Amino acid sequence: MKTTLIVTLIFLFFSGIIYAISFFLLDFGYLSAVFAIVISFIGSFAVYWNSDKIVLRLHNARPATPAQDAKLTNILEGLCIAAGVPKPRLYVMEDRALNAFATGRSPKKGVICVTTGLLDKLDYYQLEGVVAHELAHIKNYDILLQTVAGIMIGSAIIVARTASRVMWRSGGGRSAQRVSQSASSNSGGSALASLLIVVVGAIFMIIAPIMGQFLKMLLSRNREYLADAKGAEFTRNPEALASALEVISGSTIPLQKMSNATESMYIITPCAEMRAEMRSKKKSASLFSTHPPVEKRVEALRNLR
Repeated sequence: MKTTLIVTLIFLFFSGIIYAISFFLLDFGYLSAVFAIVISFIGSFAVYWNSDKIVLRLHNARPATPAQDAKLTNILEGLCIAAGVPKPRLYVMEDRALNAFATGRSPKKGVICVTTGLLDKLDYYQLEGVVAHELAHIKNYDILLQTVAGIMIGSAIIVARTASRVMWRSGGGRSAQRVSQSASSNSGGSALASLLIVVVGAIFMIIAPIMGQFLKMLLSRNREYLADAKGAEFTRNPEALASALEVISGSTIPLQKMSNATESMYIITPCAEMRAEMRSKKKSASLFSTHPPVEKRVEALRNLR
């Protein structure tokens, strides 16, 4: 029920951004609401069918091969038997950072991608714990939710930032200017309502990045704990994942292909600066991170019985 509510909020958020832009900048007037809903449905459908292609293209990942990535492919095959799920496609991203993610629209279309830095740094059991965590995301259908939500929110934030700059430099869009002029020529409640439309629209576009980050955080955090527990169930070795999380979070190497749209998909936040702030116990970093603190995840894993 919570997931359904959050996904609905994400759809409304995306629709609200499109509505504000079409009303204030594109001068669509009363058709803005219809335009926003149509674009939101089309965008959701396109991302649903192409989510794995979009993400893999963003990260320039290559398919893993048994000859080149024997340890990784052997681990995945064993875990798929234990988890009872179809074998997802396996990809490797040429990056020294330590991270991994899963994507796709269903277990049959699942994809797991790890960095070369992760393959080099972790031992066999730690790597198995990480792959099990990502396989748990696939089995729990987290991949569809996180990928679609991340891409839609990320796109909406980029568009909102661009549109707000255009409005700021031009003194507002054509519809906004017309509403303001109408307000100045009217009196009483009509003028107040017209001005309120302009003010609310401008504020919404300005605070959209914060709202988007908050929605991604709501969707991602609890699902990380669930994937940790399910991954430990697959391997029957929670300590392996716990130690892997400590190694990954301790790395200071930034991910070269990091994107705000896909931040919530990784096993931990790919932003090295954010990880450093979270290690220093800064509340602001923990508040706006799409992932729960690694210390709490490790503690939960080590308390599993």
